[in-house]
Amino acid sequence: MTEPESAGHDYDVVISGASLAGSTAAILLARRGVRVALLERRSDPGAYKVLCTHSITANAYPVLDELGLVRAIEDAGAVRNEARWYTRWGWIEPKAAPGGSELPYAYNIRRSTLDPLIRSHAARTPGVDLLLGHQVTGLVQEAGRTVGVRASTPQGEREIRARLVVGADGKDSAVAKLAGVPGQKHENARFGYLAHFRDLPLRDGIGHTWFLEPDMAYAFPNDDGVTVLAVLPDKKRLPAFRADLEGSFLEFVRALPQAPPIDSAERITKIIGTVDYPLHSRRPTAPGIALIGDAALTGDPLWGVGCGWALESGKWLAEAVAAAVTGRGDLDEQLAVYARRHRRRLRGHQLLAADFAKSRPFTPLERLVFSAAARDAAMARHMHLFASRLIGPLRFLNPAALARASAVNIRRRAKPTAAAQRPA
Repeated sequence: MTEPESAGHDYDVVISGASLAGSTAAILLARRGVRVALLERRSDPGAYKVLCTHSITANAYPVLDELGLVRAIEDAGAVRNEARWYTRWGWIEPKAAPGGSELPYAYNIRRSTLDPLIRSHAARTPGVDLLLGHQVTGLVQEAGRTVGVRASTPQGEREIRARLVVGADGKDSAVAKLAGVPGQKHENARFGYLAHFRDLPLRDGIGHTWFLEPDMAYAFPNDDGVTVLAVLPDKKRLPAFRADLEGSFLEFVRALPQAPPIDSAERITKIIGTVDYPLHSRRPTAPGIALIGDAALTGDPLWGVGCGWALESGKWLAEAVAAAVTGRGDLDEQLAVYARRHRRRLRGHQLLAADFAKSRPFTPLERLVFSAAARDAAMARHMHLFASRLIGPLRFLNPAALARASAVNIRRRAKPTAAAQRPA
C-alpha cells in the first residue's frame, strides 16, 4: 500500500458506529496496540438498537469470551438461547447426546441491556476514544483512497484522519454510501412485527420458532423476565395486518401450535416492525475502507444471525489489520485477507437466507432434513449446529447428513402404525 505523502493521522483507525460490531472491533484493535476513534452519532451512551431479535447465536460465544463479557452479560440476566422449532412433522428439540457435552449456546439479551454494556466496555479500553454525538457526513480522500472522515459534532464540523475508516453503521451505512461501495440487494417477501411481554411462560423456559411455510414466528426469553415475540408473515397478509395491527398480531400468535399464552401476560412495549427489510450484501472492503456488521451484510431477521455476525466480523477485521494499521504490514493485503474470510464464512449462509426470504415452502432437501430432525436426536443436534451458525451450508447438507436423514425417514415410513399392529 502506498499512502499519500501528505496524509497525517489523528488515529490509526476511525470507526463509525459504536454498537456491537464497532465496539468489538475497537476493543480488539486497541488491545493490539491500535489507536482507535470510535464514533457514535447518538449522544446518549445508553442508546440501543430497538428493532432486533435480541439474540446472539452460539458462533459468537468465543468472541464474547475474548472480549471478557460473558460474566457481565450473565450477571445482567442474559438467558442461554436453547430453542425448539415447530415444523409440519412435529417439534425439533435438540438435546445433548447421552453422556456427551452440553450443546453450544450463546445468549438472548435485550439490546437495551447489551449495547450500553459493550459500549462502556469499549470506552474503558486503553487506546479507544469514544466520541459521542459524532455523525459521519463525508469522507476525506487522497490519491484514490480514503484517509479519514468528516463528522458533524456537538462542537461543529470536524475532520478526523486515519489509516483505515471502518463502517460499522448498520444496513444503511453512510460510510458505504459515501465510498460508493458496490453491493447487492435481495428482496424479502415477508414483513415483521414484534413486541415484548413480561411473565410469558414458554415450555421448558426456552425459545420457540415456528416454521409455518411460508409464515414464521418466534418467541425468545430474555433478561429481566421479558420475552421477545415476533411474527413474520408472507407479504400477502400485509393489507389485513395494516388494517388492524394489534388485532392481527394477537390473532396470529393465538393461532400458533402450542401458542404462548399472551392474553395472560403483560405487554410492555408497542408492537413495532417493518414492512420492507431486504437483505443487503456489500463488498466488505475498498481502498482505506472496511465494513463490518450489518454495513457489510444484512441478513434476514427471522434467523436471528445479525448480532452474532456483527461480533464475529469485528473480530475478523481486528485480527487481519491490527499490524498493518500501525505501519507493520501492507494494509491493502490485510484488507483482502479480511474480505476473503468474510466471504468464505458468510456468503453461503446469505445465499440460502436470500432464497428462503422469497417466502416459499420448503425445498425437497429442506423437507428431508427438517422432517428427519423432528424424528431423530442426532439430526436435531445437526440442525442446532447449523441454526447456531457453527457449521455452514455445505456441512449442513453434506452427503453423510443427507444419508442419515433419508434412513431416518425410510425407517419412519416402514414402521407399522399402531392401528396396523392391532389384531383384526
